[in-house]
Amino acid sequence: MRLEAITWDRLGDLLAERLLELKPADGSPWPRIAFDGAPAARPGDLARRVSEALRIRGRSSLVVGTEGFLRPASVRLEYGHRDLESYYSGWYDTNALWREVFGPLEAGGDGRVLPDLWDPAADRATRSPYVQLPPGGVLLLHGPFLLRHWFPFDLSVHVRLSPGALRRRTPEAEHWTLPAFERYEQETGPAGTADVLVRADDPRHPAWSG
Repeated sequence: MRLEAITWDRLGDLLAERLLELKPADGSPWPRIAFDGAPAARPGDLARRVSEALRIRGRSSLVVGTEGFLRPASVRLEYGHRDLESYYSGWYDTNALWREVFGPLEAGGDGRVLPDLWDPAADRATRSPYVQLPPGGVLLLHGPFLLRHWFPFDLSVHVRLSPGALRRRTPEAEHWTLPAFERYEQETGPAGTADVLVRADDPRHPAWSG
């Protein structure tokens, strides 16, 4: 796949422009967008950049990070702090994401989204209030492994790091997670599955698939 050099600002603007025209195939009034990538790829930064570009254009959006839907430590770490299978398949509460984020944004939903559920640092519920997303408002969900859960995304963006860049930019204490991203590449192939691919090996000089 041929990629084109671009600045982050320009990328945010072009994605926002695309989202202004996006109509969900299922009839929902709320477009749902994935910003998929390892934590080291910082997909949330791009999601927030797009959110700001949408705001300037008069469109509401809500940025939600899957780190706010981690399971309690007693569940997440049941098999140890470095259990790879748990990290890949069990750390994130996908049922809660379906219930609190995607369910309200289905056709006929009420648009009331819970932006986060669990504070992993305090290991307790966040008690955040629900956010009312108006019709036409855009959900911008960011996190790792998003494209393996059959979430009903209307557009998916994968922020990719090569294996070498991923290792360099992942803190050493988290290197134990790297095989999970190798597995994700093998099983899901996010670079080929996503609608938009962003290469971020050099954070100063991204490139994208257009």
